[in-house]
Amino acid sequence: MIKKLLKCVREYKIYAILTPLLVAGEAAMDVLIPYIMSKLIDNGIEKGDMAYTWKIGILLAFVCIVALAFGMFSGITAAKASTGFASNLRHDMYYRIQNYSFSNIDKFSPASIVTRLTTDVNNVQNAFQMITRVAVRAPLMLIFAVSMAFSINAKLSLVFVAVIPILGGGLFLIIKKAHPIFEKVFKLYDKLNNVVAENLHGIRVVKSFVREERENKKFNDVSSDIYKNFSKAEKILAFNSPLMQFSMYFCIILISWFAAHFIVQSGNNPDNGMTTGLLMTLISYASQILMSLMMLSFVFVMITISRASAGRIVEVLDEESDIVSPENAVNEVKDGSIVFENVDFSYAKDKNKLCLEGVNLYIKAGETVGIIGGTGSSKTTLVHLIPRLYDATNGSVRVGGRDVREYDIKSLRDEVAVVLQKNVLFSGTIKENLRWGKEDATDEEIKHACVLACADEFVETFPDKYDTHIEQGGANVSGGQKQRLCIARALLKKPKILILDDSTSAVDTATDAKIRKAFREEIPNTTKIIIAQRISSVQEADKIIVLDDGKVNDVGNHKELLERNSIYREVYTSQQKGAME
Repeated sequence: MIKKLLKCVREYKIYAILTPLLVAGEAAMDVLIPYIMSKLIDNGIEKGDMAYTWKIGILLAFVCIVALAFGMFSGITAAKASTGFASNLRHDMYYRIQNYSFSNIDKFSPASIVTRLTTDVNNVQNAFQMITRVAVRAPLMLIFAVSMAFSINAKLSLVFVAVIPILGGGLFLIIKKAHPIFEKVFKLYDKLNNVVAENLHGIRVVKSFVREERENKKFNDVSSDIYKNFSKAEKILAFNSPLMQFSMYFCIILISWFAAHFIVQSGNNPDNGMTTGLLMTLISYASQILMSLMMLSFVFVMITISRASAGRIVEVLDEESDIVSPENAVNEVKDGSIVFENVDFSYAKDKNKLCLEGVNLYIKAGETVGIIGGTGSSKTTLVHLIPRLYDATNGSVRVGGRDVREYDIKSLRDEVAVVLQKNVLFSGTIKENLRWGKEDATDEEIKHACVLACADEFVETFPDKYDTHIEQGGANVSGGQKQRLCIARALLKKPKILILDDSTSAVDTATDAKIRKAFREEIPNTTKIIIAQRISSVQEADKIIVLDDGKVNDVGNHKELLERNSIYREVYTSQQKGAME
């Protein structure tokens, strides 16, 4: 896990290396300061030697300035290293997610991905900065200070040796208890983000049904769970500070007690082992040793918090897309013909939980094909296999005479335009949204695509026409307008296969008919697959596929299916009856 994360340091490696070196210099200077002060007191101030006092005073000031410089520059390099590391982490995670297949994306909820890209990365960034500075400074200070303390008085310094195991054991117990709680908290953060995102996305529904209180309760429940668990973890971590404080003052009291006896017995004679200056130095080293241990405990706390976050980040980075282009991939799709051969499919990759079973179909290039079936009959799943958004569990899907698994993914998907059930527009102008279909599309090409999709009828009524700004998710256009813009965007690709997944459901029947007529006249060589609930949307198709419970129930044209297929006839009769009524 650590090796995977450290790969993201990359161009900021120089700052990550410089920081510990500068911190080491700062720690060395900080340890020298008490020793120099003892010389100043014992050999200068107490003896009244002003020349020596000035000489040591200047040296002390110089060491303090050097320590300050080391500390300042280490702070700058640590900040650059940690922020760059976090930036690379987000970059790598985001790019990894872009390469996921639909089945990979299904493993992570959108709320969880947002939490991992924000809260989890921030936690790891803070831990990284603390490790490069505090985790280097604290052990070095500990080693330097203990060494200096033993060189002054080995007997008194044994106090530190007795205290360190007690602190180590206490820290181990604290971390062992707190870590599982933090893991639970970050899962609750995912849940909280999901509640907020769902509420904001469906705020109009919430208000129309006057369910604000219910949504508030959902939010409060999750928020309360986070509060309770975080409080529980923090209560455990709270034992860290009093443990450190007790140890620090206990050491200082013992050192002061024994050192005072030594000073009284030796008459403040350095030859007899203890002086006032050396006592002050020992107390300073005691403070440094125990502060180093306290800083180490803070590092352990931060690592405890960030360990769960680091694991969640590595999960995203380790997730490999199960749909990749093969070696020596085919880069050209010959035509828009489609063949399904004994195709089975399961989202769970379980042969006992098939969504599609035994599908055999042949669609000629340029044909218009309708797909009809009840809710849950796997109509959308079927068309997702064509651009290889998912791979068939068994059997094969061929496009242009080649198995889709033989194609370069980009080349295949460039030739297959899909207008999904959930129409998505992005914030930006209408032109910018349509150019997702073709980045270098001219204004004439954009207008022509909109004419085919009957989108020009409303775009021309806007004051800014094609420069009209679209809100995030297309919030400022109607459902039917959004669908027509999405169809126009797909047409700009000039694909060999066009799939409309119930994408005219919000369009009136007259406009739907206009769109289908434009397709017949303007793109006759493009294979058109239309999933629809309305018979009128598919009745003029060359062939209509009737799906039932993941199986192909029948294939034929409108007239043939009316005569022989009970499912198709039932749907047609119910819709005709509704229309007459």
